[in-house]
Amino acid sequence: MRVEKSVIQEYNNPLQNQQQKKFEFLAEELENAGKNVEQIVQKLADFQVAIPSWALGTGGTRFGRFPGGGEPGSLEEKIADVGLLHALNRSSGAISLHIPWDIPGNANAVKALADSYDLKFDAVNSNTFQDQKDQENSYKFGSLCHADKAVRQEAIDHNIEVIKYGKALGSEALTVWLADGSSFPGQNNFKQVFQNTLHSLQEIYQELPDHWKVLVEYKPFEPNFYSMVIPDWGTSHMLASKLGEKALCLVDLGHHLPNTNIEQIVAILMMEGKLGGFHFNDSKFADDDLTVGCIKPYQLFLIFKELVEGMEDPNSINPPLAWMIDASHNLKDPLEDLLQSVEAIKIAYAQALLVDKEELAIAQQENDVVKAQEILQNAYRTDVRPLLTASRIQAGAAIDPVGLYRELKVREELVKERGSFSMATGL
Repeated sequence: MRVEKSVIQEYNNPLQNQQQKKFEFLAEELENAGKNVEQIVQKLADFQVAIPSWALGTGGTRFGRFPGGGEPGSLEEKIADVGLLHALNRSSGAISLHIPWDIPGNANAVKALADSYDLKFDAVNSNTFQDQKDQENSYKFGSLCHADKAVRQEAIDHNIEVIKYGKALGSEALTVWLADGSSFPGQNNFKQVFQNTLHSLQEIYQELPDHWKVLVEYKPFEPNFYSMVIPDWGTSHMLASKLGEKALCLVDLGHHLPNTNIEQIVAILMMEGKLGGFHFNDSKFADDDLTVGCIKPYQLFLIFKELVEGMEDPNSINPPLAWMIDASHNLKDPLEDLLQSVEAIKIAYAQALLVDKEELAIAQQENDVVKAQEILQNAYRTDVRPLLTASRIQAGAAIDPVGLYRELKVREELVKERGSFSMATGL
């Protein structure tokens, strides 16, 4: 289904007066504090977060999955769902495909469909963490790191194939996440599997178009529990540095051990010009894939504080960042969850834009720890939602995307169209 602009405007009309009062109250306060509110609203309106094709259906755990009906059963239906999200919030203007879960049969037709929803194709993602039907070799004991060159070559060829699909769709990046590692001491030679992975990535790197980049993701554990070949940002940075300028590190918020200082990682990678992008989610314990900002909103704000500082640094050598949500939904309607996640990301971004950088620098120079904390928490405690709403109105989106989603009974309509037992492909 599509949500027409007239429907959004009709929904917004009775809500705009109250929103305007909230916005004017906050805007006056911020302008008095020296903030350029118009500029902040424009930055929020411009900010886009890619939606992964695999997040549009109900996910699950190792123990079960509870599909909610109306899930997209084809790439075309997934594009339609992302188009629906983008119509509601005007901040989800890209879709990221996972190959071979979502192989475009006719690239031109798929691109035309995406264009009709005002969508672009973000990074394409390879899959060497599970065996596919009719696959000659198995990734059970690794892919790009495997002891058998034939297995490594199959994984290399797959990644090169993914690049070709991406080129056909207008994507400009390849994301590589490896499940490679070991679950028992002695299973792998640490140095050898690293070298195998590096050599495999070098072959893939040679196939990248000049304007492309490869994003090297990391994860400390799971599915292997003794060692991962790329367990942390240092290993990712090492590989990216050895590969070349087109290789960058990808930070997934769930891919860290508990209490890791992710904002420090962000700052250092941006300083080195090696931060390629983000996969957003939230967690309580590990890679829990929860709604962004539902557990650690202050950490998300602190991360964005470092991101904003890096992005606004005129001397920064870091390239533009790729933003994507990466989560698995088992209890919520996936589309509602994605709307909530985009909202949380933009709230953190808006709060970070309010940090008084000059005053913070003075406090840091003077070792005034109390003042530094006050500056950060004053920005974090500001209710920036009127700014987000103003940016949505400016972009032609719904004042309350979740509210309109529910008022239109979108999930019920999707169930009517696709059936009560439809399940998204690839999960």
